[in-house]
Amino acid sequence: MKMGIGEILLELGYLSEPDIWKALEIQKKEGHRRKLGQILGELFLKEDEMARGLAIKFNAKVVEEDEFPEALPVDRVSFDFMKENSIMPIAYDGKVMDVAVADPTAADPIESLRASFECEIRLHIATYSQISAHIERLEASKDAVMQRLLEGVSEEPVMQEAGEVSHLKDLAQEKGIIQLVNLIIENAIREKASDIHVEPEETYVCVRYRIDGILYEKECLPVKTQAALASRIKLLAFMNIAERRLPQDGRIKARFLGKEVDLRVSTIPTMYGESIVMRILDKETAFISLEELGFRGRLLDSYQGLIKKPFGMILMTGPTGSGKTTTLYASLDSINSPDKKIITIEEPVEYVLKGINQMQVKSKIGLSFANGLRHIVRQDPDIIMVGEIRDLETASIAVHAALTGHLLFSTLHTNDAVSAITRLVEMGVEHYLVSSTLIGAMAQRLVRRICPHCKERYDVPEEAKAELGVEVTHLWRGRGCTHCMDTGYRGRIAIFELLTVDEEIKEMVVAKATVRQITDKAVSKGMRMLRQDGLDKAIKGVTTIDEVFRVTQAGL
Repeated sequence: MKMGIGEILLELGYLSEPDIWKALEIQKKEGHRRKLGQILGELFLKEDEMARGLAIKFNAKVVEEDEFPEALPVDRVSFDFMKENSIMPIAYDGKVMDVAVADPTAADPIESLRASFECEIRLHIATYSQISAHIERLEASKDAVMQRLLEGVSEEPVMQEAGEVSHLKDLAQEKGIIQLVNLIIENAIREKASDIHVEPEETYVCVRYRIDGILYEKECLPVKTQAALASRIKLLAFMNIAERRLPQDGRIKARFLGKEVDLRVSTIPTMYGESIVMRILDKETAFISLEELGFRGRLLDSYQGLIKKPFGMILMTGPTGSGKTTTLYASLDSINSPDKKIITIEEPVEYVLKGINQMQVKSKIGLSFANGLRHIVRQDPDIIMVGEIRDLETASIAVHAALTGHLLFSTLHTNDAVSAITRLVEMGVEHYLVSSTLIGAMAQRLVRRICPHCKERYDVPEEAKAELGVEVTHLWRGRGCTHCMDTGYRGRIAIFELLTVDEEIKEMVVAKATVRQITDKAVSKGMRMLRQDGLDKAIKGVTTIDEVFRVTQAGL
């Protein structure tokens, strides 16, 4: 015969017999409206004592604090239902759902979960206070806020005809969708993301953030939100919301988290809707110093010597997203002074620099890099920055500007510094003109910094020492912590490869030497390759060997 809850609590030593008789007397006076356990709990027991007694009676486990989940394991249980019934799912594998309850005799909510999910329910006992506190924590979490916002998004399908513009505008102005877009942007800013990707799939919309150069999936939203999300973002960016067949570009300037934020927006049509990328332009990164970017020692001295020359051409090379524009801004900021006139032409202007004249390319009205540069030269500048040299026309004007007494900065898409020379030649610039104008070329990549909060030293395995090519016994890494989202990294720093074009290199360019020949000569004269600079930063504990190997290849 099963023991009653009173007998169990008596045996555990939590109650005395007079306590039980008093509770029975109260229950009788109230007409048995309340359960005996409820009266005992109110009068004589602590919550955790009652939980232990119920666990024995119902042959269940008591839930430990660390067993409560960080996020609900199911998404079809409302917070109101959980709060009203003091019940909370804590694990679910598709067949069995583990449920924390304060009152295991409450059959209705337990049966409701069993019927809704068509699964076996395994009861675990917790106190009312525990369940309430964890429901409150989850309800305040980002995931819960997102879930509530999604419940407020209209499920009405969007028609594809051009005449439905007013309907698209209505969707974009819904309170739920406004808050949803704001939350996506605010979360990205909090996590220091550089880009937000909103990508429609057949059955859902994927939201990813690029943080320190790596993409992380953050949300999977219902497909019903796709049209409304796209319309809201395009409305904020002053795009044509009726045009869904062609790529568009726009810009959002608004206040998020109490500060002015600038986002560059790009859309392209895909199979399942418009893919949207929002680049978050962080004004703080535009004004960091060369030292903060990763310039050190001899490299810093050499580069500062180049950018202080009165004329010549300096080129930044590297793939998209390697920090070339940030380095250009830091360079201009370091040499900017009232006695110099600096003019830039960019596509687009990412940050406004004080005391510098900045012009933006506008292809629709014929303002290209080449056309703009041609007019800049007539503005009596001392220093010119061209966002990118893409064609022979722009290259020719840039070379002419450098020949006629201007210091000119620009970028090229090449893998290493020396290849900047061959890229100009391939465009059609004569070898002797490259030799006469190019004073420096610098390749760069971005590597993630080790998180300072979980940084630790470790011994280098013997098998890895040969691969490193340098004599080192220990290196550094991040264990992973809450500050870095368990990645071990926080923030980024650049690694560089600087080619200084001196007289010997000039002669080699005129003689049409190969990239390998020029590289060997530059290395013999002290040029450090990308991987060498990266290894140096890894040995000093700034980044990890894995990061250096990720962004460089042997010989670079």
